Amino acid sequence: MRKTKPKAVSATKATAVQIRLRPDQKAVLARAARLRQTSLSKFVLEHAYEAAQQVLAEQGDVALPPAEWEAFCNALDAPPRRIPALEKLLAAPSVFEGRGRAAAQ
Repeated sequence: MRKTKPKAVSATKATAVQIRLRPDQKAVLARAARLRQTSLSKFVLEHAYEAAQQVLAEQGDVALPPAEWEAFCNALDAPPRRIPALEKLLAAPSVFEGRGRAAAQ
């Protein structure tokens, strides 16, 4: 039997989180953890942490000084500027138009 050294709990990992899940959910998580060659706990922690960071990033506020906020609002309210190359592109037939229909008719 293989002996392993007991792992010391670092001060940064002094708290625990417990979750309740169905056996099928645990099986999926355990299988994914095995595929990533990591423990179930580490897999769940890493992915839950990434998801939490994403949620927090989506909720971030942008603060602008009043003058910059006004300039931003004015830019949003301004009519779009003309871009001749874009107008030409949008006026041209699409690659999805014409050929198939013309051949079928």
